Amino acid sequence: MPTIESLRAKIGSIQDLQSVVKTMKALAAVSIRQYQTAVESLADYNRTIEMGLQIVLRQRYFSEKRGLVASATDSKSSHNSLGIIIFGSDQGLCGQFNEQIVSYAVQKLNKLEPKYIRIAAVGARLILPLEASRRTITKQYSVPNSVTEITAMVQEMLLNIEQWQTQQQIEQVILFYNKSLAGVSYHSTNLRLLPVDPNWLHFLEKKPWTTSVLPTFTMNENQLFSALIRQYLFISLYRAFAESLASENASRLSSMQAAEKNIAERLSDLNADYRRQRQSSITAELLDIVSGFEALTQPQR
Repeated sequence: MPTIESLRAKIGSIQDLQSVVKTMKALAAVSIRQYQTAVESLADYNRTIEMGLQIVLRQRYFSEKRGLVASATDSKSSHNSLGIIIFGSDQGLCGQFNEQIVSYAVQKLNKLEPKYIRIAAVGARLILPLEASRRTITKQYSVPNSVTEITAMVQEMLLNIEQWQTQQQIEQVILFYNKSLAGVSYHSTNLRLLPVDPNWLHFLEKKPWTTSVLPTFTMNENQLFSALIRQYLFISLYRAFAESLASENASRLSSMQAAEKNIAERLSDLNADYRRQRQSSITAELLDIVSGFEALTQPQR
């Protein structure tokens, strides 16, 4: 049976752990809102890019040149060479966050069955589950620690994608990441980054303009189209980073909530044991005092 001193030491240690868990829980909650705000801020920017593409595609002299759009969005390729980017975490204490996205990505890859594949992992915690799935990582990125660091990581990733296309003839690039939902929930999703979906471009081309006058542009239509597509790629990668980071912190918050509940239950049990031990000790001391008093007051024979 543990002593009062050992119980007191255990209670102190668990209370310290409880303080750490509460701090991590608060940081995760703040981070979730930070990254969700970043995702929300992309909505207006993305709408502006789509409107720009809509203007370009609806211009008669550009719409008639189908080869320009087809060359950038060739959907008839066999896609035997595939580049995928999986977004995970560098830090632990986030439940099954990394295992879930790896399992989802592997299931999708098994259906595609590409002949040539390049895998880029965002986060060191993806290495073990990917190796367990017999997948080889060819490129690894660290996870940004804040919203301000995402832009630099996106620019580096875009350069790597360009190298995939020019040096390794990668035909298709797919993103796999966890997308945050309401509260602390999230789900795994994927996005075909390249080639750009031609159905989406045709939808923009046929989408009615909000006014009776369509804006015009003076610069070369090819250059403008390419610039808008580059912005679309930037937004897509930025959103994947922000969504993944929001989901990671949501998973961590959920884990901390479960840990906090377990710690509270453990503290309750330890405090109950401590009170019982303390009561037993007091009772024993009182009995010793009573026995001693009776021994002293008992008349001598």
